[in-house]
Amino acid sequence: MNAWAWAALALYLCWAGTAFGVRAALQRRRTGDAGFRGISGRPGTASWWAGILFVVAVLGGAAAPVAALAGLPDLPGTESPPVQGAGLVLTLAGMASTLAAQTNMGASWRVGVDDNERTPLVTVGLFAHVRNPVFTAMTVAGAGFALMVPNLVAVLTWAALVAAVQLQVRVVEEPYLTAVHGEGYAAYTARAGRFLPGIGRRAA
Repeated sequence: MNAWAWAALALYLCWAGTAFGVRAALQRRRTGDAGFRGISGRPGTASWWAGILFVVAVLGGAAAPVAALAGLPDLPGTESPPVQGAGLVLTLAGMASTLAAQTNMGASWRVGVDDNERTPLVTVGLFAHVRNPVFTAMTVAGAGFALMVPNLVAVLTWAALVAAVQLQVRVVEEPYLTAVHGEGYAAYTARAGRFLPGIGRRAA
């Protein structure tokens, strides 16, 4: 178990450092802006909870393998090489897809939303098929980490991530993009799925 926990911790730190730290540094170098917008909404609102749950998920991603190394057992029936091997595959796929989707966003990459900001609508690369490929990739990577170290902390962390993504997309980002891009965004939502190709498209 320790080997899987060490592997999960190393991969997670690499993924988080690249997806947020390195990406923010590149963004600042190219545009003069690191792209971080923080938590949206007043405390207690759905948008605020989306941000809080993201923070919980980010911290939990590191806490789960640390807890495993400290002796927290795996959930019953999950400690097996096939389960953890599948987790490794999902983790690597999610990591690669996260970086690819962030690259597709170019100068429009942001963490959080500023209602007063206007950025171009990205519809190329992975965004041609899915409206939120970064979040899809993060969810896949999160599931992979949870399978690599399948303890209670990992499962709760993944649940927090899923809830955060759903709230952020439905309550924060979709209304914002509708207000900013209007008919252009409406047309885009009619042809691209929300999280998976063909699923979650809106009526034209």
